[in-house]
Amino acid sequence: MTVSFNKTIFLFLICFTTNSCTEPYILETNTYEEALVVEATITNELKKQEITLTKTSKFEDTATQIESGADVFIIDEIGTRYDFEEESGKYISTTEFQAVPGKEYRLNINTNDGRSFVSSTETLTPINAMQDVKASAETKDSIRGAAIRVTSFDPTNEAKYYRYEYEETYKIIAPSWNLNKAIVVPADPRNPRAEPTYALIPNSPDTRICYNTKKSTEILLTSTAELNDNHVDFNVRFISNQNYIIMERYSILVRQYVENLASYSYYSTLKKLSGSGSLLSPNQPGFLYGNLRSVDNPSDKIIGYFDVTSVSTKRIYFNYIDLFPGEAPPHYYTDCTPFCYGEQPCTHKDGLIDDIGLGKVTYFGSPNWVNAPCGDCTKIGSNIKPSFWED
Repeated sequence: MTVSFNKTIFLFLICFTTNSCTEPYILETNTYEEALVVEATITNELKKQEITLTKTSKFEDTATQIESGADVFIIDEIGTRYDFEEESGKYISTTEFQAVPGKEYRLNINTNDGRSFVSSTETLTPINAMQDVKASAETKDSIRGAAIRVTSFDPTNEAKYYRYEYEETYKIIAPSWNLNKAIVVPADPRNPRAEPTYALIPNSPDTRICYNTKKSTEILLTSTAELNDNHVDFNVRFISNQNYIIMERYSILVRQYVENLASYSYYSTLKKLSGSGSLLSPNQPGFLYGNLRSVDNPSDKIIGYFDVTSVSTKRIYFNYIDLFPGEAPPHYYTDCTPFCYGEQPCTHKDGLIDDIGLGKVTYFGSPNWVNAPCGDCTKIGSNIKPSFWED
């Protein structure tokens, strides 16, 4: 759960504990009310399942507080227990398992400070795989770009509520990469008048091509409940054709979760909350209840949803030229106009050695330099090619 979401929940609790949110409210740390925040989505994929436990954040917090040392497990209707162990800020199941149709599951959490929480019993939602994921050139709100759409259809009319996540990966080619690299040469300590200078050494080719991967943060929902048929055509991602992430090669992995009405309603409320223009508005619905509760103490607050959902995934790739043939690609991540240090017409007067040492610039060819990401892609990505990548 992100820090911003935890702060959103914190503001929710402020509204809940004050009788009205129509008056200006000064946010103070002493109004903080802690609640356990749970992210638990168990799917029909055979894998080690993951659960995240955090705490609501104070308004001034910059990092998420992890709920450590908890005893976390799931029990199904026949008494099979699936244990989870804490690992790298998450709770990972000790064995691989998958949710199966018709079986009931219940999440149990015992915190390190003696609190106990339990979910309602949940069953796997209808299984309905995505039909396709396609990218096409479209115009949205007067912006031309790449629209990535998901299509789906359930002939049984059982799957009506959908939630989506994506993970996008894009290729980065440093446009101003040079065969030479500048390094700082310290001043000779034997010469009190000596000053640091720089030297050129062969540059590593591993700084020319990189990759970056980012996960979706928005809650993406759609429903066919009010439609005449059960066809889904959902725009899961729209990218301006001037966004540098698609200037070379781009890939997106889309996950489609089939939700039930209760979980869909929970995520819809959460989406309205996180997307509100004014969190302290008269429209606040109060405490955001999910399907989790305290076993012994009703005053112990818990936020989140134990979701048992079917999932399907698809990955696609495209190059800029595939969608926008003959069109000029977008500009790079940063300005790559060469500049030099010294007197006019150079744009930078002093500070070359400091800028090299701080990694702010890379060598472009005497007397020119460029912003570091222009000549070294590792400043904004990883030079390790993902195992799934296809050129």
